[in-house]
Amino acid sequence: MKYLIQLCRILLGVTFIISGMIKLNDPMGFSFKLEDYFAPDVLNMPFFVPYTLTFAILVCIFEVVLGVTLLVGYKKKLTLWLLLAMLVFFGFLTFYSAYFHKVTDCGCFGDAIKFTPWQSFTKDMVLLVLALIVFWGQKYVQPITKGNLPLLITVISVLFCICFVYYVYNHLPIKDFRPYKIGTNIPKGMELPPNAVTYYWTFKVNGKEKVIVTKDASFPKVDGEYVSSTSTTELPPIHDFYIQDKDRETDYLPQFMAEEKLLMVVSYRLDLANQEAFKAIKTVTDKALKNGYTVIGLTSQMEKAPYIVKKYELNFNFYYNDATTLKTMIRSNPGLIVLSKGTIIDKKHYNDSEKLPIDK
Repeated sequence: MKYLIQLCRILLGVTFIISGMIKLNDPMGFSFKLEDYFAPDVLNMPFFVPYTLTFAILVCIFEVVLGVTLLVGYKKKLTLWLLLAMLVFFGFLTFYSAYFHKVTDCGCFGDAIKFTPWQSFTKDMVLLVLALIVFWGQKYVQPITKGNLPLLITVISVLFCICFVYYVYNHLPIKDFRPYKIGTNIPKGMELPPNAVTYYWTFKVNGKEKVIVTKDASFPKVDGEYVSSTSTTELPPIHDFYIQDKDRETDYLPQFMAEEKLLMVVSYRLDLANQEAFKAIKTVTDKALKNGYTVIGLTSQMEKAPYIVKKYELNFNFYYNDATTLKTMIRSNPGLIVLSKGTIIDKKHYNDSEKLPIDK
C-alpha cells in the first residue's frame, strides 16, 4: 500500500506540474480558453471576461505549486483538500463541456496536447481517483526531509512561476505549440493532409445495417444493399488564414505569401492593443520599408485602423482577418511576424520589436 500511495503521489504531482507549466508558458492562450467558458452560451458569466488573464495566471501558478507541495510533502492535508477541490471543479467543467457540446478543447495542456471534451473528462476522473487513493493513504505521505527544506522548495517554486510568467507575458511563449510557429510555411500548412477525407458507406447486410469505412471514393464491393454514404474531411493545421480588404471581398493571400520580404503587424483587436507600442512599431516598419520589405497590418477591427494609421503616421495599410486566428498567430497585441515566401522567419512581441531581423 505504501508503494501504491507513493506512485499515485508522484503521478499526480508530476501531472499537475507539467499541466501548469505548459499553460504558464502561454497564459494569454489559457485566458482565451477561460473566455470561452465564461461566454453567454456556456457558463454565462461575461462579467469575469475582463479578469480572465489574472485568473489564468493564478490558476496556473496554483496548479504548479500544488504539484510541488504534494511531491515534497509540505502541508499535505491542505494540499490534498485543494487538489480534490480543483479536480472536482475541473471535472464539472469538462463534463459540462462534453455533455452539452460547449467548449471543444478544455485547454488542460494548452496547445501542446489536444483532448476532446470526453477525453478531458476521463483524464480528470482518473486524476480524481488517484487523488482519492492518496487522500485515503495520506499517512504514507511524508515530507521529503525534516526541517524547512519543503517550505523553501515551495517558496522557490512560487517565485519561479512568477518570474517565468512575467517573462513570457512581456515577450512571447518560450515554446510555441501553435500552427504558426517559426519555420512554418503558411501555404503548405493550409494544404489538406494525405487521406484527409474519410468515407462512410452504409449497407444492409442480412437484414442489419453495416458501415464500411474507406479512404477513397471508390464504391466498395459489399454483398448487401446500399443504403447511404457520408464523408468527413480532416482540417489542415492552418485552415482559417486569409488577408482581405475592408469589404471582405478580395483575398490578397496569394499575393503576400509570394513576397520575398514581408513584415506583418498583427493586432487582433486595436481597441485592446498597447497604443504606445505603435510608436516603436512606426520606427521598425519604416526601417523595414527602407530595406525593401512589404509591410502590412492584420486586424479584426478594420473600422479602427484608419485612426491608428493617422495617429501614429504608419506607412502601411491594414487588412482583415478573424480575431481568433490573429490571437492564435502571436500572443502579443500588437505583434510582429517576418515571412519569406510564406514561411515564418521570426516573431516578436512589441517589447522586442527592435530585435526583428530586418537589416537585410
